[in-house]
Amino acid sequence: MSEIILQTHDLRKVYGKQAAVDGIELKVERGAIYGLIGKNGAGKTTTLKMIGGLSAPTGGSFTLFGKGGAELAEVRGRVSSLIEDPGLFGNMTAYENLKAKCLCYGIKGDEYINRLLGLVGLADVGKKKSKHFSLGMRQRLGIALAMVGEPDLLVLDEPINGLDPEGIVEIRDMLTRVSKEKGITILISSHILEELSKVATHYGIMSKGRLVEQLTAEELSEKCSLRIEAVVDRPELASTVLDGLGITNYKVIDKETINIMEHLDDVAQINRELNAAGVLVSKIAVNNESLESFFLSRTAD
Repeated sequence: MSEIILQTHDLRKVYGKQAAVDGIELKVERGAIYGLIGKNGAGKTTTLKMIGGLSAPTGGSFTLFGKGGAELAEVRGRVSSLIEDPGLFGNMTAYENLKAKCLCYGIKGDEYINRLLGLVGLADVGKKKSKHFSLGMRQRLGIALAMVGEPDLLVLDEPINGLDPEGIVEIRDMLTRVSKEKGITILISSHILEELSKVATHYGIMSKGRLVEQLTAEELSEKCSLRIEAVVDRPELASTVLDGLGITNYKVIDKETINIMEHLDDVAQINRELNAAGVLVSKIAVNNESLESFFLSRTAD
């Protein structure tokens, strides 16, 4: 069983009479790239601020590495975050920005800084001042700063927001590399499921301050993959018919819907066999749900 390094318990944050985060139950496994997805205003940033220690919960609690309450102070150093602006020194180079933070951590030596610069793709920026960096370069340097001290959990709020397609690919590839090479667990928020789907191993979907669903990348792929969707009046009998046809990769979704993930070219034969067995088929078709429609269906007002 995977180790849970972050778990929230009825976590809440209220501003006035408005609940920005409304009793969420979040679980993040060690080694995961956990994508927190939701529309703007869903409560993602507020959640990350509480986990990163930048905002106190109104109610509920959370644990980090099995520590909660007063013991959280013992493990805060294992968590680093980049929320909103990276906070760079504009007149300093990438190297100088990193060196300033390394000195605060008591880390000395060029090798460590150069290794971080290489990891985030900034090894060749030379003496260029960070105030002249592109947005993508600023984000990458911000992530490098967040990795100083070797955190076990990296919390990133919308790191691809506002980037051009090339910048998005750069950040995406860098996060995958960081996770694999450093073994860092990453909690990353975004409102773009299509982009998160290229990097995340797990997802939490937020809407109006609530966590409406948690699922793995495999579960998301299964929900959005091509399939035969059959609406029938007798799913138990329909299952028997499918078994007789040698079809095993199917799932009974509810009291009238069956999803069949194989034999996608045999819709007519499957329909004929179901009818012959006395199963009334009111709908049968090859279907798939796009990532966008899946996300919208879970966050509809």
